[in-house]
Amino acid sequence: MLLEGKTLLITGVLMDSSIAFHVAKLAQEQGAKVILTSFGRTMKITSTIAKRLPETPAVIELDVADQGHLDTLAERLKEHTDTLDGVLHSIGFAPQGAFNFLEGTWEDVSTAIQISSYSLKALGVAALPLMGVGGSIVGLTFDAKFAWPVYDWMGVAKAAFESTNRYLARDLGPKGIRCNLVAAGPIRTTAAKSIPGFERFEQIWDERAPLGWNVNDPVPAAQACVALLSDWFPATTGEIVHVDGGVHAMGQ
Repeated sequence: MLLEGKTLLITGVLMDSSIAFHVAKLAQEQGAKVILTSFGRTMKITSTIAKRLPETPAVIELDVADQGHLDTLAERLKEHTDTLDGVLHSIGFAPQGAFNFLEGTWEDVSTAIQISSYSLKALGVAALPLMGVGGSIVGLTFDAKFAWPVYDWMGVAKAAFESTNRYLARDLGPKGIRCNLVAAGPIRTTAAKSIPGFERFEQIWDERAPLGWNVNDPVPAAQACVALLSDWFPATTGEIVHVDGGVHAMGQ
């Protein structure tokens, strides 16, 4: 029971195929109380999917682009818990125009960076009033060291996301809060389906991964998130843990 007695806030549960859903499921199985977030029209979807978890959790509204939602998050969470031990950031969005590097507009790019990068800091600060020593923030990334096919400005946003994690680790470390990322290989999630040409990743990943790779299996990435949310990494922060079958370590 890695998470016995802990309370976790988990974003990004839209489908039961998502990494976030499996983090929530594993967290409950490991003893945690889970609270989910959603917003707008997706609230109904998240509430429906939440019923597929071992225990149906509360779902609170949070749009990370809405400062009002962020400013009131801690107070609204107090209806369900007095403390937070961990937060999963599983949030990303870019307009379709951001997936064309040379033609993407600043409007497209700024939206991608706000939702997919800045929101890590915004969410961390919003949750901070309920977090204390031993807390853990975990985010999901897609290795931003490379210029990937089709990923374009979303790749740039992920690079900013990874840098944001390092600065957040610097500033929250003195408060006893860890900040780490899991760099997962391609998984057939809702987010992946929105990326034009994403199937190109799927075609080559299993061939290049020393351990092999299953695009339909989000559990390994979810397990890494749960481990980082637990007390088993007490001296690890600012880190990126790769769960990609080993592709990140192979030459081109």
